[in-house]
Amino acid sequence: MSIYTLHVESRFEAAHHLTSYRGEMEPIHGHSWRVRAELQTGELDAEGMGFDFVEIETALKGLVARFHHRHINDVPPFDRLSPTTERLARWFFDRLVQELPAAPFVGVRVWEGPTCSASYRPGRDPDSLA
Repeated sequence: MSIYTLHVESRFEAAHHLTSYRGEMEPIHGHSWRVRAELQTGELDAEGMGFDFVEIETALKGLVARFHHRHINDVPPFDRLSPTTERLARWFFDRLVQELPAAPFVGVRVWEGPTCSASYRPGRDPDSLA
């Protein structure tokens, strides 16, 4: 079976700080963040697309706008949770799935700079393991 993988990226500039990094609050600092949504499908529509890039870009840009030029620690739920790159990846994935439930999302990757990133892919339900 053939699989098509689609990637859509967006960027934002934002500051954050971890709330208990090695037992202490980390100093506020900024990053040039990058977010990549990944989708996979085995079928193309009548136009020959796996999913419309415009729909994904629109949803992703709307989510990214919540953080752009902001202090991430002021944006819910990160006003209560330490805004790690891992948690941001999960947050973006969950929101994209909510906004585009028909889209075949498989994961999200977030970079907090050019060399450091974290990915989130939902795991298999442990009850489904044979």
